Amino acid sequence: MTTASPPSPAPSNAYQILLVGLLSLNFGIVFFDRNALNFLMPFVKPEFGLSNEQVGLIQSGLSLTWALAAFGIGRLSDAIRNRKLLLVLSTLTFSVCSFLTGLAQGFALLLGARLLMGAAEGGVMPISHAMVAEGVSPERRGIAQGIAQNLGSNLLGSFVAPVLLVSFAAAYGWREAFYLAGVPGLISAGLIWLLVREPEMAQRPVREPAAGGAGLGLLANRNVLICALMSVLLVSYVVVCWVFMPLYLTETRGYAPKVMQWLMGTLGLSAALGSFLVSGLSDRIGRRPLMIATPLIGALLPLSAMFLFGPTWLLAAAFFIGWGLNGILPLVMATVPSESVKPLHIATALGLCMGAGELIGGVLTPWAAGRAADATNLAAPLWIMLGLAIAAAFCAAWLKETAPALRDRPGRLRPSARRDGQGEPSSSG
Repeated sequence: MTTASPPSPAPSNAYQILLVGLLSLNFGIVFFDRNALNFLMPFVKPEFGLSNEQVGLIQSGLSLTWALAAFGIGRLSDAIRNRKLLLVLSTLTFSVCSFLTGLAQGFALLLGARLLMGAAEGGVMPISHAMVAEGVSPERRGIAQGIAQNLGSNLLGSFVAPVLLVSFAAAYGWREAFYLAGVPGLISAGLIWLLVREPEMAQRPVREPAAGGAGLGLLANRNVLICALMSVLLVSYVVVCWVFMPLYLTETRGYAPKVMQWLMGTLGLSAALGSFLVSGLSDRIGRRPLMIATPLIGALLPLSAMFLFGPTWLLAAAFFIGWGLNGILPLVMATVPSESVKPLHIATALGLCMGAGELIGGVLTPWAAGRAADATNLAAPLWIMLGLAIAAAFCAAWLKETAPALRDRPGRLRPSARRDGQGEPSSSG
């Protein structure tokens, strides 16, 4: 049992709101840059003569370096305890990489620019979630981490990005669109440096994991292991959608790029709402029920893209509902892991869950989906999405509940899921 020093006073509500808002904005800019190439691929692919497999490899490369950075920088921030500095440096670096993407002259240079971008961006979310876990009251942790990960990233990365960048590329060229995408990160880095305080990393008394206390040993914790598996499945689902849905809508369904941009933008609005609704609801009814049900709702998205024919608004509505799956990503990658390990290991656990998703799901699945599309047609990636959603719901059934509100209500949970008398769930597997 780890003993704790007296906790320092909690930050004011105003600062908690400022912290979550800035981190949400910053991660939104991350995803604006990350998703830019996916939405601009209908312009880039014919110019460079790319195959579907090469399209998938570009995303796989970014996911590979993202995954390595997520785990490595997460551990580094736990070790040196200077999260703010690492976050600012990462933000400045990925902004420069957006400019490099616009300068690419072929597949190799395009891949290289995305590899560098993934290395810069991968550590942003583990650090951000650790700062939220340390700087926001526990009873608001679910909704705070949901907003930090999903609100900005989906408003900017999944709604503003397709609408703005596709229109900008059509008017001025896709390279100029990448130059535009690199500017906001420079502004965000300055705001974080000026307004965000370095969090105090207080110790909470929780049990040690059954096997190992840090690094890969955290996988001995059942919740961390299941969240890592779900991260693989859900990141695969999301990345395959980002990479191949724009191509499926334009090449197979025959929609014009202007229609495609609004259909893809619908996903951003859905996930932005989910950052409040799903994460906030999990603070009240628990993490586990939503993590089981929401992936099943996600099956609607690929099925509607393939089989729903009718008014465009009807397809947009199906996209909006189906993309609700995105609302549980903060629970999988941040909230449940951070509620299942010692505070000293939060960023490491988050980096492990995010890194596993990117390393396996983000790297292998886009490449495999691209090969499947070349071997058959562009519907193959959508069938892969369907299977991934169902598998994620199955994994979630094995989670232990961690929501503080439910742990404080005797009789609501089975004994293995109740708190251990120290205010935290048991970390044993």
